Amino acid sequence: MNDGNKLSIIRGVIADDERLMRDQLRTRLAQVWPALEIVAEAKNGIEAVECVTTWRPDVIFLDIRMPGLSGIEAARHIAQLEVGDEGFLPEMVFVTAYDQYAIDAFEQGVADYVLKPAESDRLQITAQRLQERLRQRESARTSSNGSESVPLQQWLHALSARLNGQPMAYLKWLQASVGQTVQMVDVDDVLFCISDEKYTRVQTASQEFLIRKPIKELVDVLDPKLFWQIHRSTLVNVKAIAGIQRDDRGRQQVLVKARHDKLTVSRSASHLFKGM
Repeated sequence: MNDGNKLSIIRGVIADDERLMRDQLRTRLAQVWPALEIVAEAKNGIEAVECVTTWRPDVIFLDIRMPGLSGIEAARHIAQLEVGDEGFLPEMVFVTAYDQYAIDAFEQGVADYVLKPAESDRLQITAQRLQERLRQRESARTSSNGSESVPLQQWLHALSARLNGQPMAYLKWLQASVGQTVQMVDVDDVLFCISDEKYTRVQTASQEFLIRKPIKELVDVLDPKLFWQIHRSTLVNVKAIAGIQRDDRGRQQVLVKARHDKLTVSRSASHLFKGM
């Protein structure tokens, strides 16, 4: 949380394209959670991302259906802000008028949901859940272990696919340009991927390839059980992890099997290795 110690100072953002819905949610949240300060409101998904960047809230309430970017799309943009050295990410609550969106995925604890109109009794439950998650986050920050069991970006991708009625299908091959030819790289052979501004380095045991697809797009199309996003710019094949060590600054680093590479782990991704 923003003060690092207390649950009494909590910043929130509300994103909904309907002003009356924003007003209602703000009023009822004030009733069930007086300690929550709504510091900004957004009328669409683009503004929601801007509000998070500017205000760095502890909690954001996202309407699923919004112009510009949907709530799910905005959440995926926000999730990319999280996989950095600062480990920042607000807790997310999705707000929807349609019961079919309240699917089993929300029960994983990665995010919560409320149905429109947001009733006080349901918001009370949500407030309690969020306060507990914020307490767990503070404890996890102190102990350097995260509490999330599912990488958020991959979870949001799966949620988006389910909401759109699409079956989940992950890439089996990556297309890499080698000279004037296109080479197919089996994703099972990929050890890790590291992005810069223009290209992504795809490393296998025997060769390095460059592709134009950035990490934030690869996250959506690679199986999260096989590839972990350990940093904003890095994906690693779980099977290629030889071990974990800490550098002189105390940051975790992934050691890659049969190579000398050391891949930096962001603080927000450290929970992936809490059993190691």
